[in-house]
Formats: sequence, C-alpha cells, structure tokens
Amino acid sequence: MSRNVLVLADLRNGGLRNVTFEALSAAKKLAEGGSVYAAILTGSGAAAHADALAQYGAQKVFVVENAALENYVPDAYAKALEAVINESKANVVFLAHSAIGRDLAPKLAARFGAGAVSDIIGVEVDGGNLTFTRPIYAGKAFTKNVVEGDLVFATVRPNNLEKSEPEAGKTAEVVNVSVELPADSLRTFIKEVVKKSTGGVDLSEAKIIVSGGRGVKSADGFKPLQELADVLGAAVGASRGACDADYCDYALQIGQTGKVVTPDLYIACGISGAIQHLAGMSNSKVIVAINKDPEAPIFKVADYGIVGDLFDIVPLLTEELKKALA
Repeated sequence: MSRNVLVLADLRNGGLRNVTFEALSAAKKLAEGGSVYAAILTGSGAAAHADALAQYGAQKVFVVENAALENYVPDAYAKALEAVINESKANVVFLAHSAIGRDLAPKLAARFGAGAVSDIIGVEVDGGNLTFTRPIYAGKAFTKNVVEGDLVFATVRPNNLEKSEPEAGKTAEVVNVSVELPADSLRTFIKEVVKKSTGGVDLSEAKIIVSGGRGVKSADGFKPLQELADVLGAAVGASRGACDADYCDYALQIGQTGKVVTPDLYIACGISGAIQHLAGMSNSKVIVAINKDPEAPIFKVADYGIVGDLFDIVPLLTEELKKALA
C-alpha cells in the first residue's frame, strides 16, 4: 500500500536537528511507492535547508515562510502545517517529540479527526498497516500501536530511528505554500524570547551524556564532569536532585519531569537511580554508573558499574580517555 509521508523539519538555532533526518529515513521505508515530503515552517531562510532534506529522502519540500512563524506560535504553526498537509495529501505526518511536536501533533490530529501516537521509537509495516512502537511505564515495557484511518500523526523520539546515509548532490522540488496569518486570527503572540543557553552539545540529540546527581555536592562538582564531556564530545546532564540543590540549571535535568534521552553512552556520576531519573535515561544503549554506594539502584540498570568516589574516578577516566583518543 503506497502512502505519502510528510516530515516536519525540526529547526533549532537556524539548523536542522538530527531527528528530522531520522524521520525522513523511516519515511522512505514506509512510503512503499508513495512520496516522501518535508515541510519547513519558518520566518525566513527556508531555502537553505532544502538540499539537506532532499539528501535524506525528501522528494518535495513544502515551504511556508511568514513573519508569524519566526517563533513557535501554536495557532500560526497549526494553520500553516494544516495547509501543507492538505496540499501534499499526506497519509502520515512525522514530527519530532519535542516541546513543539508534542503540542502540535494532537492539535492537528483533532482538526483532521485523525489518530496520533506520541514518543515513538520504532515503526514498521505489518500486513499493510503501520505499527508504531512506544515505551510505557518509564521504559519498562513497550506497546505496539496500530492507528486506523487515512491519516496518522506521530512524534519521533530522537536517537531511535535509524538514520540513512545522505545521497550527495540530490535535490528536491521546492513548493511554496501561501498561508494568510493575520494578527487578529492568532490568540498568542511572542513579544520576546529569552534564551538560557547551557552551551555544549544538545542534550536531547547527544550520542554521549555525562550526567551528575547529588553526589557532585556543589556546582563546582560539575567541573570534572564537564572536562570528561569535553574529551568525549558529550553533553552534560543532571538529575532532578542536582537541579533542586541548585548545583546546575534545570535545562540540564533528565528524568520524568525533565528531558528523555536515548544516547549511545550514558555515564551517571553520583546518581542514586531514583525511578523518576531512570524514566528519562533507562533506554540508553550503554549505561555506566559511578557511585560510592554499592547498593545504589542505578547499578541495577547499568551495563558497567564502578563503586568509588566520582571525584577520584572521573579525573582518572578523563586522563585515560585523553590518551586513548589521542
């Protein structure tokens, strides 16, 4: 059964996030003779991203450029994406499982009377139907979801769908979609965006994360973790306990009430392993735990455990990795 698959490009700081390419790679497998499309909703500069989207499988790139789309405004984005879906006659719409995707997918699904699946980590064709895999119970179990109907929305968790190799030199047809977004039709306005930058690698897409808990003891306790992260090209994360203790900013928080991450390598330093934290990182491919308490719950989910003081172990690990990577 052929189907048209549309991927909403996830833009951040003027660049495309990897989850967009992961979704496009999955879209190529699901189309089965149909078409793979990408959509860019932005205030300006959409053309700069068209070739990158084409190299990962987009045959057409639908572009909506409007000053009202410079920042995420729910009403404006919903109206723009609705126009693209109608224009492309999409059967499947992929969005990143980000703050924007989580807000936008159910809103559009309700408008179209369509089904929606959130936080998917896998999708396959089974007997002509699309079957989506998503984690439940903080990653302790997984469900297979089949959505009936001619249109389905799904948000994709980063670092889970396999990204294909780009086809260098490939281009796509760019289709400009005109959408009127008068001010009196919008219920929300963004007057100013104040960004709190943590620097370094984006947590939600990082392949390696070095994370600290209450065991770091202070804000200065994150310095050896940052040094290790710099050597590995990794992001730095934290447990809620570390954030609550004011050791670091809440932008670093990983867990049930923070970010959900799925890196290839997760190094937990001084983190006990409370269930709320495990909900955000237990699906990491390899987990290394460093903790003084040999009975810490984190060791139950860790692939490798080191019992000892993180302030002794992390600097040693950093020095050895510098030598190995040199």
